[in-house]
Amino acid sequence: MRIGILSYHFPPEPAFVPGSLAEELVARGHEVRVLTGYPDYPGGHVYPGWRQRWRHQTHSERLTVRRVPRYAGGDGTPRARTASWLSFAGSAALAGRGLLRGVDALYVFGHPAVTFAASGLLRLLGRTPTVLHVQDVWTEHEPGPAQSDRAPARLEAAMRRLYREAAVVAVSSPSMADLVRACGADPARVRTVLNWTDERIFRPTQAGPAVRRLIRRDDRCVVMHAGTIGVRQGLETAVRAAAALGDRMDLVLVGSGPQERRVRGLAAELGADNVRFVERRSAVDMPQLYAAADYQLVAQRDLPELRGTVPAKLQAALSCAAPVVASAGGETAELVERARAGLSCPPEDWAALADRFWLAAAIPAAARIDMGRRGRGAYLREMSMRTGVDRIEALLQEAAGVAPKRAKLAEAMQADRAAE
Repeated sequence: MRIGILSYHFPPEPAFVPGSLAEELVARGHEVRVLTGYPDYPGGHVYPGWRQRWRHQTHSERLTVRRVPRYAGGDGTPRARTASWLSFAGSAALAGRGLLRGVDALYVFGHPAVTFAASGLLRLLGRTPTVLHVQDVWTEHEPGPAQSDRAPARLEAAMRRLYREAAVVAVSSPSMADLVRACGADPARVRTVLNWTDERIFRPTQAGPAVRRLIRRDDRCVVMHAGTIGVRQGLETAVRAAAALGDRMDLVLVGSGPQERRVRGLAAELGADNVRFVERRSAVDMPQLYAAADYQLVAQRDLPELRGTVPAKLQAALSCAAPVVASAGGETAELVERARAGLSCPPEDWAALADRFWLAAAIPAAARIDMGRRGRGAYLREMSMRTGVDRIEALLQEAAGVAPKRAKLAEAMQADRAAE
């Protein structure tokens, strides 16, 4: 097949789902054409060594990657994000018609950032069958001070139109299926495809002495949160929970984000000496950091839209056989409990999380190892890259009508053999 991929982010950014999907589809004999932007995640600034220009296209075997310029607003405000999304939509519409004309099916990695671009492209490309892989739903229904109240409404309308027009709507968790159905997606066209992680990086390993010294001060239990310190994570809850336990455990926050100053301020205000901050590390360093800690914290705020969202850090932790403490609701907590890969509690409840931290510290090391093994087993069964690519490839074939054609061919061959 000739397959198009539309993704706001793409490697060298940490966008391993569209990146590894493109590589795997090429390895399976398909021709793949990718339309994306210049790398700027997570800082919001174009990576060193890259310069935005109109014509930037690379080829390797059957893979073509076309990058188009967009506004890179590093301040992360709603206005900056909207400007970046709309500029990408305009660039994608201009370049996409030529690049993606004639593809058998289009895969859209459905972050809200690509919504306007996908809507415009589908109008230009006509009846190109599309598989929309929804990663998130629009959650900022209340405008910020620098955002007009029309922007969320326009984005929500564009997303509803995409749900109706896509041949297949894939969702990254079962709970998200209910959200997209409520937004107008045909229930008969909704499928579940769990995300995977970068398995070349995130796998079980041992922590070296330097990493252990960075993460551990003594033998007390260490719970680590690795990733963005943002609004959605609500890490103030974790800081309050850790502060209540004193020297029974350490909470180590690895990374940065727009809420870092606020979270640091709360830790200082509470006198939480057992809360420590480590600057952002490269993805290749993370497995050793995971191995140095006893648990990985997966935290989400108590928002209805997040109950169907599974943070990427959960797949990474499970793939590394790291036990998990989930301060979350919905699908995230259900996955952890179903796999028996750790502990969970309701989101934004610091007292309940303090209880989970206390229990986590009391669990023997051998039982923690068993939790990690069960989590990795669940990842390999339900979320591995091979499983995910198999499902998406089948959905692309279904959307393009290739699967029915193959079924009819198989039936014809069986009939011929029976006649002989």
